[in-house]
Amino acid sequence: MSRFLNSISCALNGIRQCFIQEAHFKVHSISAVVVISAACFFKVSRTEWLLLLIGISAVLMTELINTAIELLCNIVHKEKHAGIKLVKDMSAAAVLITAIGAAITGAVIFIPRIISFL
Repeated sequence: MSRFLNSISCALNGIRQCFIQEAHFKVHSISAVVVISAACFFKVSRTEWLLLLIGISAVLMTELINTAIELLCNIVHKEKHAGIKLVKDMSAAAVLITAIGAAITGAVIFIPRIISFL
C-alpha cells in the first residue's frame, strides 16, 4: 500500500509542477472548470457528461505528456536540433488535435443549449 500511495503522491506532484510551470496547462485547467460549471448549469445528460469528461482528461493528459517530452528533449539536447524540434512540434500537435476534438464536442453539447437559453 505504501508503494501505491507513493505513486499517487508522485503523480500529484507531476500535475502540480505542470500547473505551476506551464501556462497552457493552466489555460486547459481553467477551461475544464468552465466546462464542468456549464455542464452543471445546463444539466447535461449522463452521456454528455462522459463525453465532456473524456475530452477534459484527454486534453490534460496530452498536455502533461507534451510537457514531459519537451522537458526530456531539453535535458537530452540543450542546443537547437532539427530532430528535437520535430519531436516537440509533433507532441504539441497531439495536444492541438485533442483540444480541437474536445472543443468540437463541447460546441455540439453547449451551443444548442446556449441558443435556447438566450
